[in-house]
Amino acid sequence: MSVRKYIPDFITSLNLASGVLGVVFAMQGNISVAFPLMIAAAVFDFCDGLAARLLGAYSDFGKELDSLSDLVSFGVLPSVMLYNLMRTCTFSSSAWCFVPLLIAVFSGLRLAKFNLDPRQHTSFVGLPVPVSAMLCGSLSYFVAFEPASLLATLSGGLVFVPVLTVCLCFLLVSEIPMFSMKFGGDKASKSVRIKRISYIVEIAAVVGLTMLLGLNWSLAVTLSCALYIIKNILYALFKV
Repeated sequence: MSVRKYIPDFITSLNLASGVLGVVFAMQGNISVAFPLMIAAAVFDFCDGLAARLLGAYSDFGKELDSLSDLVSFGVLPSVMLYNLMRTCTFSSSAWCFVPLLIAVFSGLRLAKFNLDPRQHTSFVGLPVPVSAMLCGSLSYFVAFEPASLLATLSGGLVFVPVLTVCLCFLLVSEIPMFSMKFGGDKASKSVRIKRISYIVEIAAVVGLTMLLGLNWSLAVTLSCALYIIKNILYALFKV
């Protein structure tokens, strides 16, 4: 029995474990631990695919486990974080606070659609679940550490987070084409390669500006995710 074929599945299990622990800490309001656990899940999510390619250890079991893990780490966890953000910032337990939980539902729909859609092997149709999760997680983290910021003020209302939730839910199941950052042998067109490189340069600029202004590092993650969404919407509108 070859052990190496189980290595990608083990790494995927670490993704799932990180997501479950993140949900526990998020429910306790401990965003300072929940968001780093989401980042850890994202790292494991990247590494399991890399390991599968390097070892030639693809399997239907691994594909299903990956989707289930992503649903927890990038669907349930960010929705709980936004729920806690609303409940904490608005000092309210009204029905509005439950709106962010829709992200978990639409993330599940997005993942099911991804598994069945042959168009999404080298690019995406609709917003990738990890991008949605990182936007929600980094926003929650930033507000927790920068309570006097504009984002914290906006998040303290009953409108901003629900509107953000609805927009993300729409984007998750939309037909908007979005470029992938997978550089490994996908024979991407020249235009896609240019999009990727320009995005990396812009991320570097965002990180540099965040550091220069002395702002919390999580803002760079928030802005990078927002930039990815905006760029892809503009590409779709102008058919670039």
